[in-house]
Amino acid sequence: MSREIKISLVIFPILLNLSQVSLAEEIADFYHNKTITISVGFGPGGGYDSTARVLARYFGRHMPGEPSVIVRNVPGAAGLVLANNIYNIAPRDGTEMGTFNRTVPLDPLLDGSKSQFDALKFSWIGSTSNEISTCVAWHNAPATSIQEAMKTEIIVAGTGPAADAVMYPRLLNAIIGTKFHIVTGYQGSADSIMAMESGEAQSFCAWTWGSITSSHPTWLRDGTIKVLVQFGLKKHPDHPDIPFVLDLAKTEKDRQALALMMAPLLFARPFAAPPGIPKQRFIAIRHAFDDTVKDPAFVADATQQGLEIDLVTGNEIDDLLENIYKTPKDIIDLARSAVN
Repeated sequence: MSREIKISLVIFPILLNLSQVSLAEEIADFYHNKTITISVGFGPGGGYDSTARVLARYFGRHMPGEPSVIVRNVPGAAGLVLANNIYNIAPRDGTEMGTFNRTVPLDPLLDGSKSQFDALKFSWIGSTSNEISTCVAWHNAPATSIQEAMKTEIIVAGTGPAADAVMYPRLLNAIIGTKFHIVTGYQGSADSIMAMESGEAQSFCAWTWGSITSSHPTWLRDGTIKVLVQFGLKKHPDHPDIPFVLDLAKTEKDRQALALMMAPLLFARPFAAPPGIPKQRFIAIRHAFDDTVKDPAFVADATQQGLEIDLVTGNEIDDLLENIYKTPKDIIDLARSAVN
């Protein structure tokens, strides 16, 4: 080996390390004394809002420069308004991010009339969990089982048209023949659950098992609510007796359409930033998110709030969405006709 090659093998790692140190210092300098805003596409209360607020308490500690982090609520169409704003209006410097309904990324595929974004071009940061959701009815509702809901109309509280709380009952109506009467306009799950409790509505079809067991365990135990069906790509292991949505499909094509609509549960609490963020800042944001969700203090705090924590990385969301957007056209058409 020549003397020049030996020298380069020694010097190159040193220069690379110095470059990485310089880059880290540059990112830390940028974020020092700055504020990162996490916007939530729902009103206060509910799982998305609670998740964002717990995340905000720890996220800045894991970011270079330790910026402050604040949360703001931007309710509207289950986060579709926020998604449009993040994609088109928010600064692309790494100081803005947001969380919105898990089904919002599917909107351009299923409707697109109000979505002003390419779901594959968002800067996906990650999700704090993947979940299995449910459709529940109040104990005195006219239908308290999925079979009864196929025969009797039941009023279900919904948020915006891009939300699972609206899409899922529409999907069930179209594919398995339920008779949900959907009332939209609620700001989030907290309002929807209150409406069900007060008698204004009789059902809510986007409530995760974790949220139910942490916030209203007595309702489940005492029969105050009746679980009609569970949503997801697999059954919750603790509730094998509850009907599973994919088992209700009458044909393989119906099953595939249902599976397409259940896929967003794999990134149940997604966080995204605008496209075009400087690459190294975006890498720092993703690393900080992953480190935050793995932070024992964050996990303990979130668990105390009744939140299920199971990290889904930004790369995993990218891959999931790419696969979703490759779904055969006939399956997409079936799902689109069902939820619109």
